[in-house]
Amino acid sequence: MKQFSVKDLVQIALVAAIYVALTLTPPLNAISYGMYQFRIAEMLNFLAFYNKKYIVAVTIGCMIANFYSFSMVDVIVGGGSTLVFVTLGVYLFKRYQNSKPILGIFNKAFFYFSFFFATSMITVAVELNFFGMPFLLTWFTTAVGELASLLVGSLIIEKLAKRIDFKA
Repeated sequence: MKQFSVKDLVQIALVAAIYVALTLTPPLNAISYGMYQFRIAEMLNFLAFYNKKYIVAVTIGCMIANFYSFSMVDVIVGGGSTLVFVTLGVYLFKRYQNSKPILGIFNKAFFYFSFFFATSMITVAVELNFFGMPFLLTWFTTAVGELASLLVGSLIIEKLAKRIDFKA
């Protein structure tokens, strides 16, 4: 396992804090939890394509943000799901990062990852089903919200990456 430098730990903490702030700050908190989700903070998942240390950052950020949800189960399920699916998504799609853009707009790796991660909302649907929410409708609504936030976020992170060195 790689040892993190002090600089790495500070960057991880900052990204986790930004994730939490983008999830908990009103009015964003109203659309960040439950059956209908649109988490702006999910755009930070794309930082892992630049440096894998950000997998830790978004996982910690997600877990802290989920402390404010309805159940401790959400901390474990959400955090675990983020860790597994961001890691797997980067592993599967990083090779497309420098490919020709899709529709002339979207980074191919980010585009594929967005759909992949949106399907991972099955974990949220299963969790919320235990609390009485309808499974298929919940999976659909969380997946659509996740896909929309990731596609918008991919454009923002791509633009920021031209000015900020996320690889360092």
